[in-house]
Amino acid sequence: MTTAYLGARIFDGEAFHDDAALVIEGSEVVAIGDAPVDAEIVRLDGGLLVPGYIDLQVNGGAGLLVGPGTTAADLGTICRTHARFGVVGLLPTLITDTPAVTDAVLAAGATAARAGTPGFLGLHLEGPHLSLARKGAHDPRLIRPMDESDLVRLERARSTLPHLLVTVAAETVTPEQIARLTRAGVIVSIGHSDASFEVAAAAIQAGATMATHLFNAMSQVGNRDPGVAGAALHHGGVWAGLIADGIHVHPATIGIALRSKAGPGRIFLVSDSMSQAGTDLTCFELNGRTIFRKDGALRLADGTLAGADLTLDAAVRHAHFSLGLPLEEALRMASLYPAQAIGATGLGRVTPGSVARPVWLDDGLNVRTLP
Repeated sequence: MTTAYLGARIFDGEAFHDDAALVIEGSEVVAIGDAPVDAEIVRLDGGLLVPGYIDLQVNGGAGLLVGPGTTAADLGTICRTHARFGVVGLLPTLITDTPAVTDAVLAAGATAARAGTPGFLGLHLEGPHLSLARKGAHDPRLIRPMDESDLVRLERARSTLPHLLVTVAAETVTPEQIARLTRAGVIVSIGHSDASFEVAAAAIQAGATMATHLFNAMSQVGNRDPGVAGAALHHGGVWAGLIADGIHVHPATIGIALRSKAGPGRIFLVSDSMSQAGTDLTCFELNGRTIFRKDGALRLADGTLAGADLTLDAAVRHAHFSLGLPLEEALRMASLYPAQAIGATGLGRVTPGSVARPVWLDDGLNVRTLP
């Protein structure tokens, strides 16, 4: 079946196309141009057709949090929930927990992968090998060094998942351990780290290619030590996630980071959403502690930020309308760049040969349902 979508501006991941049809055959984009005479025509009343969003840090949604008791069905529910916000691929994220919970979530992820769960790209393990000094909302009782059993666990898990991303602190995981993980195909990200620039650079040299929620829970740029944040901006091989909600990072800091980031690695958007996504929850539990949802933020009782009250479509709107980023760049930060960061080929673009997962937006960048 060949389908041609007409009536919306098309953004292919690099540039806009006006007065053109997006032609899809089966699960693949085949053309942007004239509609084939034998195609089924779907006429849209304006708006934008853009590459579906990719979210690499999603702790939950629909009242579910990745953690104890998470099943493959739960992962599917989380994926479906974020699909409402334009996300066509995501990494459900487990924050610091016990080895037993980690094993169970990895097993659930392997089941979801075998089932071909729509939107499931793999898993993100944020911890437990983090810095106590930069723990954020992670339970300090569960933070611990990486040992041989952890390495074996991750190596084995990688073979069962499309993608596996692991956030570690550069000062608590050795370059040798990072190199071993990357040889196994694990994507290593530096986060919740108080490391110096030199220690972070050694982790990058060993194979770390990402920074988790840039500026949050990491050593900052200083006059004599650029810290983890400076290392992420300075080293072109590093991609960096960013929580663009107007709370986690000051707009001026975001502007400085975008202007200074060395390539080819880019800054991309993440939601860092928790179980509140897609619900009207006002509070929920995390490792036995209550997280409160108020004034656009998620916080522990002591005020510590605990994830973000954000979805990726809202992050795109904030990046464009509030931060003033060009629309093309805001869209790339939510689709092309995260896809490139994990090597998700076929995603992040709407071009011939790409996976047919476009999202329809109105002029306010709100997600609409394709007919």
